[in-house]
Amino acid sequence: MEHTFSIGVYAHRDLNLVSGKGSLVFDSDGNEYIDCTTGVGVASLGHSHDELVDAITAQARRLMVCVNTIGNDVRAECMEKLVSISPSGLERVYLCNSGAEAIEAALKFARQSTGRTDFVSALRGFHGRTFGALSATANASYQKPFKPMVPGFRHAPFNQAEAFEKLIDDRTAGVVIELVQGEGGVRPAESEFILAVAELCSQRGALLIVDEVQTGFCRTGQMFACEHFAVNPDILCLAKGIAGGMPMGAVVANEKILGATGSHGSTFGGNPLASAACLKTVEIMQRDNLAARAAQLGDEFVREFSADLPPVVRQVRHMGLMIGIELKTKATPFIKRLQELGILVLPAGTTVIRLLPPLIIEKRQLNTVRETLMSVLQTDLDEMNSLK
Repeated sequence: MEHTFSIGVYAHRDLNLVSGKGSLVFDSDGNEYIDCTTGVGVASLGHSHDELVDAITAQARRLMVCVNTIGNDVRAECMEKLVSISPSGLERVYLCNSGAEAIEAALKFARQSTGRTDFVSALRGFHGRTFGALSATANASYQKPFKPMVPGFRHAPFNQAEAFEKLIDDRTAGVVIELVQGEGGVRPAESEFILAVAELCSQRGALLIVDEVQTGFCRTGQMFACEHFAVNPDILCLAKGIAGGMPMGAVVANEKILGATGSHGSTFGGNPLASAACLKTVEIMQRDNLAARAAQLGDEFVREFSADLPPVVRQVRHMGLMIGIELKTKATPFIKRLQELGILVLPAGTTVIRLLPPLIIEKRQLNTVRETLMSVLQTDLDEMNSLK
């Protein structure tokens, strides 16, 4: 039915999921899968987490919608919580519905606050598919059908501070950067690079805009990946795991950011239902120390997997439970085979298998994922290529 009515922007898998619980999802035929996609890193608490479901249900009975020009207690608590867990100096919040919306807001805030027009971002980065976010995303295949892009965007190689230094000037409103490139292949930034870019921004009056849409909320082994690098951005863009599965995004910013009344807005942003989900999600993450758990499980997985790497594997990269396995060939046949064996994973580019399991995944489930991966990746390449 989806194929019949969809405009067709998604490449659908031969799979129809109808329910989920914890780290497991189930298709319409009753088959069980370990979910290492989590809606591309959204369901950090797994599926249908009882406490989160209860919080959403209670708020739905109380109040679901409240326009942003009228105060709301749950929205206010949510904003206060986001400030309390964010890097030092970030004390102002704008709530929206997605990562792309957070990036769009950040771009507008940066231009408004600096009076400048240009932006610098990294090659292989991904910031979303709306026009501003897409302009910051240096991927020709994404951009080509929609050109011209928003003017003023330039791109430099990731982890090359010298290249960024050549582009950041008195026209630069902000530098938009991921600390781990997700769609770009799970590629972590080098600490020296991030610190150098932060210093360049400070020296030249540009704002440092850190995109933690995928890395935020315990995914990398800290609440935010910023904590791995000891860097305090001017603007932090958040979404995905922020509300455990409810659509939500946020911008958290410092005192440099101006937001004149009426200059931006969102009908659904910060609605009480999403705000309640965010509050409960963060509460569970902090109470159950899910950042430390992600760090431990991620390290153990990569250590055990790397002990006997299949020949087809070029490199394994990770930060917490954000894991990328780069192959010497295309990843799609292996991803299809894993699905047949009950493991759902994601691509990241053409040659990388990406794992974004729930932060609450059980060790035995992660062991099953690792063992199945090892078995599939040992398969003869000619046999795998025949599955394309």
